[in-house]
Amino acid sequence: MRLPFLDRVDEMSRLSRALDHPDGSMVCLYGRRRCGKSRLLREVLAGRKAVYHVGDERTEVLQRRALAQAMEQIIPRFAQVEYPDWDVLLDRWWNDSPVGSVLALDEFPSLVTAAPFLPSLLQKRVDLHDGGGRHLVVAGSSQRMMQGLVLDAAAPLYGRCREVLRIEPLPPGFVAQAFRSKTATEALEAWATWGGIPRYWELALDFKDRQEAIRHLALDPMGVLHHEPERLLLDDLRETPRASSLLAVIGQGCRKVSEMARRLEQPATSLARPLQRLVGLGLVRREQPFDTDPATSRQSLYSIADPFLAFWYRHVDPNRSRLAAGQIDDVEADVGKRLRDHLGGVFEELVRSQVHRLDVAGRKWQPASRWWGRGKDGQPLESDFMARSVDGTALLVGEVKVSLTLPGARRAHAELREKIARLPLRLPRTVIACLAYASSPLKIDFCKTVHAGTILGME
Repeated sequence: MRLPFLDRVDEMSRLSRALDHPDGSMVCLYGRRRCGKSRLLREVLAGRKAVYHVGDERTEVLQRRALAQAMEQIIPRFAQVEYPDWDVLLDRWWNDSPVGSVLALDEFPSLVTAAPFLPSLLQKRVDLHDGGGRHLVVAGSSQRMMQGLVLDAAAPLYGRCREVLRIEPLPPGFVAQAFRSKTATEALEAWATWGGIPRYWELALDFKDRQEAIRHLALDPMGVLHHEPERLLLDDLRETPRASSLLAVIGQGCRKVSEMARRLEQPATSLARPLQRLVGLGLVRREQPFDTDPATSRQSLYSIADPFLAFWYRHVDPNRSRLAAGQIDDVEADVGKRLRDHLGGVFEELVRSQVHRLDVAGRKWQPASRWWGRGKDGQPLESDFMARSVDGTALLVGEVKVSLTLPGARRAHAELREKIARLPLRLPRTVIACLAYASSPLKIDFCKTVHAGTILGME
């Protein structure tokens, strides 16, 4: 099911401003696959004098002919000439295309694989025709290659972009609209399964419910998303086995480097660089306790940042042999029993990621994080989220519950107040206890609350 074009207001604004510049612009878009880069490009190019070409695995000659055919939309009879090399083709485009024309090269890394010298040729035209009113857009899913082709200081195209946009997954406020969710729990379940990747949403919406979509897209070895993590890693890493192994053990609950090292039987020091790479790609999240310095803290917990990848490594990866043997029904039943735990973990992170956007107790808040350590009594203690107010005068301390009843809320509030009393932190005069939950809204007047519907765009 094709989704309507959602959000991307800021990205559209920046792209439109760059492509409206009278002197011409170069723009770079990059980000992981299926986030909607191509859709965004097509939306912003609509109504413009634009050539949109997608690079592929064909030979250089065939790609050059295909691009010439696309350029004929702007320059009459452009493809009736055989272009012996890229120099001749690009010269004619820059000389004969109307002022304001846009050349958009999607999947640029694939094009460069076929023609490695293309970035240097484009650099020559961008520099020579600076101020000539033509625009160049390059886009790609391989973040590693896009960094090397455009964003690395040694790259020919470095420093020539008017805009460099990393296209991220859609925010959670659009998931309820996309899935037409009737309750906040339904929207949360969709987010916990598919995350913010619009292409996953489109694929899931072709099925009658989430369970059927999970079965056919992820569990079935022939499903479109059954091998998705492998494709993601191949986009950006030269060596994928170690990264895949790290994601596998993190997905199975190893949150500390020492735990990963024991499970993988490798020195902990050897994991630092691959973990850092996964964090840089946005696939893994590194957390430190609230109010500690990330640069110096040695207390770190790692988790898979994307909800779908977290789901896949928790439920699909450990069962791949069973699924390949055709035991899809049995695995599906096991997944159903364990799905609640996955939902709770995703909801906790969702709340932490959105606290700074919310008004709680009439205040605005800085970004939130969890806290863990030992309380004043020396016993282990953990809080799901903490945040300081923007003015620094108050502290928000909260717990996250997927389901909550009124009696349960009273118990949770009492336990939270007890935790606050045990915190070994220097607390401000104002400390606000908060419960976040996703089940049906309750009338709670004894503590502050955050409902999932607010985060998921339903209120």
